[in-house]
Amino acid sequence: MAAAPQARSAGPRYIVPVLAGKLARFATRLRGGGSAFPGYLTNRMAPTLLPTLAGQFRYGVVFVLGSNGKTTTTHMISEVLRAHGLRVFTNPTGANLPQGVTSALLADATLTGRIRADVAVLEIDEGFAADLADRLSPSVILSLNVQVDQLYRFYETERVADMMLEASTRASGHVVVNRDDPYLSKIDESAMRAPVSFFGVAEEIVAASAHGLANATDTRSGTAGTVDRGAFAEVREVSGRQIVVNVDGAEVRVALPARGLHYAADAAAALTVAARVLGDEFRIPDAEAGFAKMAPAYGRGEVIPLRRDPAGEQVEFVMFKNGPSLQMNLDALESAPERALIAIDEGTPDVSWLYDVDFQALPRIDVVTGEKAYQLALALEHAGVEIGTVEPDMEKAVAIMRSFDETSSGRQTWFVNYELMMIGRRILGHGDQEVARR
Repeated sequence: MAAAPQARSAGPRYIVPVLAGKLARFATRLRGGGSAFPGYLTNRMAPTLLPTLAGQFRYGVVFVLGSNGKTTTTHMISEVLRAHGLRVFTNPTGANLPQGVTSALLADATLTGRIRADVAVLEIDEGFAADLADRLSPSVILSLNVQVDQLYRFYETERVADMMLEASTRASGHVVVNRDDPYLSKIDESAMRAPVSFFGVAEEIVAASAHGLANATDTRSGTAGTVDRGAFAEVREVSGRQIVVNVDGAEVRVALPARGLHYAADAAAALTVAARVLGDEFRIPDAEAGFAKMAPAYGRGEVIPLRRDPAGEQVEFVMFKNGPSLQMNLDALESAPERALIAIDEGTPDVSWLYDVDFQALPRIDVVTGEKAYQLALALEHAGVEIGTVEPDMEKAVAIMRSFDETSSGRQTWFVNYELMMIGRRILGHGDQEVARR
């Protein structure tokens, strides 16, 4: 895909709203607040600023959509593009609503509204994808998967699929979708403005996984499975964190930042997007180098010291947001954790999905915590999991985990949803951290 000419900065007419947003961002961060209000304020003061900012990226704007894997895949795409020499702007994890995207852009914008980056790679909430696409004019839109998630918000999985497919009609350069997803594989290519590329995982690899890729079953079209599509990028080999992806006929050897078949699928998606953004500039050695230096994305496979001694016991954070993501992470375990904590808070209104998760990989959990700890413990008990302690308070739960003798492996495993992942990191001395926007 050819790079577009570099647009000029927004100009002096945006100085006041940009300055107001920056001051609001500074104030909210001092108070320990979130990132939404500065973007909300700036969008109210200057409704045309957001598309003006987005128009400056020489290689365009990339949208990353999906029930699971958005943050990780955004991270992967960004690192591969950086390895090719591009300056990448990306939004912090969680800042995937319109006001959050604006706040993130404000952080990097000059007072006249100039963004010093070649390309923007943005994680976008599916519910706002079409609206944001109309405002940001993305060149590439990636749809990762449709999985059972936030039914209290979206009601039906097919509604989420429609949101992604509707947004995809706005892509000007390329549409990238998951060949192995029962909904997304049935995309109507004739309805797209841009050509469509598919990514996937070899059939025999998916079949060998305990629960496949955990994508939602298509109950609407009358064809429950996927449509047979050729993949531009396909995972051909998986050995722990080492995988081989066939990209347009060439082998790319990738070191994943965390274990699991879902990460392998994300890598195939990221390579497809990077190749479409870069066109003839895409180079396999640079793509492999981008993955080789990639750290886990914020709480997803991160390893942090349990106590102040960095050489002592470590904690591996395994983050989940819904049943499919928890299932895929459980399937990726090489063996049962020697010491484990699991946590879920009231940010998940309906936890009935816990009863769809196969917990066989977890024979014992030492501490169950979070505001919904007792509901989680009940699901675990019914699944035959041995439970050590139920302690809803995360601070007290961490104290219990610290009180145990060190494991022989030197590592505990904590399964946490997003909010409790952030709290757990803070308790361990690793406070709020934004994904780097270099």
